[in-house]
Amino acid sequence: MQYLIGKRTFVLEQGDITTQMVDAIVNAANSRLMGGGGVDGAIHRAGGPSIMQECRDIVSQYGRLPTGEAVSTTGGNLHAPYVIHTVGPIWHGGGNDEPLLLASAYRNSLLRAEHLRLVSIAFPSISTGAYGYPVGKASMVAIETVKEFLTASARSISKVVFVLFDTSTYTSYCHAAREVMSTPPH
Repeated sequence: MQYLIGKRTFVLEQGDITTQMVDAIVNAANSRLMGGGGVDGAIHRAGGPSIMQECRDIVSQYGRLPTGEAVSTTGGNLHAPYVIHTVGPIWHGGGNDEPLLLASAYRNSLLRAEHLRLVSIAFPSISTGAYGYPVGKASMVAIETVKEFLTASARSISKVVFVLFDTSTYTSYCHAAREVMSTPPH
């Protein structure tokens, strides 16, 4: 599913984020940047040990990455030259600023991509795996945040892809996109 936001392209697809041919893929990381399960583990496995070493160096120099913040490393063995690592919130029922922290994770990832002057970026569904954020709620926050950024703040970014691993997550994001976007998909 694809939308135009001004002159920028917004795409939803089901697949494997590690195979994307974009300037950066976003990693739903933990605060220690040490790999793990889900998307995080898949990116570290596909990207090779250089990503892990860069993550260790970042944590050694700056400490753990706070929830909602983003840092970048090279892409190692990935097609994407960069990986932007962000920490999404753990779901505690929605009363602990989870929507604000999730929006911050997406926004700061986009700002990091802009800082690097990247043109294309691919996101997974942040926080909806082990962190337990309900996919329906997370998809609305994700799409609203990205749409707002592309409309008001984007300079270099011209393409944002959400790469969703399973059918139910993809379907939730498609429903959210239909609700948030003011134009029909192309």
